[in-house]
Amino acid sequence: MTTTQPAAKGKANGKASASLRVVRGACPHDCPDTCATVTEVRDGRAISFGGAPDHPITQGWLCAKVRPYLERVYHPDRLLYPMRRVGPKGEAAEWERISWDDAIGEITGRWKAIIAEHGAAAILPYSYSGTLGLLQLGVCDERLWNRMGASGLLSEAICGAAAERAVSATLGDRWAPDMRDLSASKLIVIWGNNPASTGPHYMPFLREAQRNGSYVVVVDPRRTLTARSADEHIQPLPATDAALALGLMQVIFSAGLHDEAWLEANSVGWRDLRDRAAQYPPERVASITGVPAETIIALGRRIGTTQPSLLKFADGVQRHGNGGQTARALACLSAITGQIGKRGGGLAYSTSGYIHWDAEAVGHASECPPEPREININRLGAALGGEVSDPRIMSLYVYCANPAASTPNTQRVLAGLRRDDLFTVVHELFMTDTAREADIVLPATTQLEHADLHKAYGQTFLTYNAPAIAPLGEAKSNWDVMRLLAAGMGYDEPWLRQEVDEVIAEVLDATRATNPLLAGITLERLKAENYVPLNFAPGQTIPFADLRFPTPSGKVELRCDRLAAEGIDPLPDYTPAAEYAGWAERRAAGQDDRLALISGAAHHFTSSSMANVPSLLKREGEPFIELNAEDARERSIAHGDLVEVRSARGSCQLRAVITSTTQRGVAVSPKGRWPSLNADGRNINSTTSDALADLAGQSTFHSNLVTVRPVAPAESTSSASSAESGASSATADAMAVFHP
Repeated sequence: MTTTQPAAKGKANGKASASLRVVRGACPHDCPDTCATVTEVRDGRAISFGGAPDHPITQGWLCAKVRPYLERVYHPDRLLYPMRRVGPKGEAAEWERISWDDAIGEITGRWKAIIAEHGAAAILPYSYSGTLGLLQLGVCDERLWNRMGASGLLSEAICGAAAERAVSATLGDRWAPDMRDLSASKLIVIWGNNPASTGPHYMPFLREAQRNGSYVVVVDPRRTLTARSADEHIQPLPATDAALALGLMQVIFSAGLHDEAWLEANSVGWRDLRDRAAQYPPERVASITGVPAETIIALGRRIGTTQPSLLKFADGVQRHGNGGQTARALACLSAITGQIGKRGGGLAYSTSGYIHWDAEAVGHASECPPEPREININRLGAALGGEVSDPRIMSLYVYCANPAASTPNTQRVLAGLRRDDLFTVVHELFMTDTAREADIVLPATTQLEHADLHKAYGQTFLTYNAPAIAPLGEAKSNWDVMRLLAAGMGYDEPWLRQEVDEVIAEVLDATRATNPLLAGITLERLKAENYVPLNFAPGQTIPFADLRFPTPSGKVELRCDRLAAEGIDPLPDYTPAAEYAGWAERRAAGQDDRLALISGAAHHFTSSSMANVPSLLKREGEPFIELNAEDARERSIAHGDLVEVRSARGSCQLRAVITSTTQRGVAVSPKGRWPSLNADGRNINSTTSDALADLAGQSTFHSNLVTVRPVAPAESTSSASSAESGASSATADAMAVFHP
């Protein structure tokens, strides 16, 4: 939606200033909030960017990451023209400007030759969450590649695949309570989630709930920004969360605090779950998790006696080798006291399941060759290195992603990208670490330069993003490039030539035909209003309020026979993550000095997006690792020291921050840094594992044992101060979101 205001008085650049345009849009980044935005444009240039004041969730403010979004749009390092590499890949690469015609001609010519020799499966598109738009990601992930018959990418596995599968197996779909209903909650358990940094618009509603008397518990190995203002903070050792959840269930069942009548009427397998939980008495769980037995008992009784109660978790807690069963345990814990379907109660994971875009309208797969194979996004390095063959991957097309920074085991990824016989194309805003390894780099648009439609996974509005400014230089959107590539390949299907709004309308209309939540929501209405709430029937804004679950049984499946049919334990259980097997015992015996490293979200970056914006880099500070004071003392590490962090996969150098926010044996270093902007050219993903978890091919970033050793004395007081400011400035900025 665009409005025009009267021309301002005065002159700009010596000429009378043109009228001020106000353009409504949506934040596209990987965050549950999906904020509605307002951009002011004068003389074709965006001059301000902020949150929509009338949006019930955004409420007129934006997070620390996107407040300086114009700094990203007008960054002097923006790629503005197609480029061809003329030197070696990597840091020493040299580039020459080429035309779009030359770029498309070279790309499609190479692809045609690869298809003729190896087949289309030798081409792999690689994308993730640089934007979450329906068109610029969802449709672009499907149409061209389906028509080509290229290899598929199991992309969701890098983030939330295990929990998505676990929650759907338990409840039938990913429906979650509206954050505005938090005011009705009397107990809120936030588990492995730090919304102060990763979904900050949740925080004002959480504060309101606390003012209304809600008791807030945060379960997290680290004392996060969210945990600092909770009523209680419980710190289990990493990857032991399933044991803790089962221990809480044991307390609830053994004390008779479960809702037996509710379970009898609305669940499958609750007695089997009770028997499984009986194997986890508090004393055993304490020995596994490091959480005192009395704390486990007290929290179990609090959950069993407080109504309504809500359990909220997000994706970090599942990024372990046992992440699938962890998510299953949390979903089951939320059900046994009968809280699901109550205002202020239940499970809050994701709202994504309310809208599943019509698959045929998105991808037109029925008109295309069958997908030849699917490659797990976490195994990119292994796949490029030869794990995938017959045919080998001969070309990679990267968009909405920066795998050289964000994919696990990045040293292995880089080795694959540097293959002489791999033809790589990267469509990007900047010369990222991945782009440096490409043969051709294409300039991409920002959110202000293209149109799209966004659904959220933390709230229930659809938001239309109108382009606010013309693309800078020769930048093109993902969809515009897909259309050029399709034409270059000789594909003439009309659904590869549609304009942006035609595609959005097609998908909206097809999905509305089977989903009543879209009743009355049209493209025209979205463009006029910017954001529109889903059309819930009266009384249905509370998920599962009618106690009808979209599972095969129509009930909560605490025992999931669908999983059993696949050879997966139908009940949640705890098995140590493979990386951590025997570690706690060896550590207790003084035989293993490795630390469990968590690489959670940075406060100022969204994965690697925004991680080159100067003001955000300044606020985040030097790349750092938080260490418990006792762990640091044992390793002769002082605050501000440069340390080497090494795993079985690789190493990187970070600045030590000595803190009380982590318990002994646990270290924390936020993800998202660009390796090329670090002194040693590496980031924390040089150490992370590309092993897969127990469900849905999930990533295992947080199952990561590392040694930490000083590599040099503290260089200066300023270095130590810089390291400390990395933590302290993030804290100060996050606290601001509580009082926007």
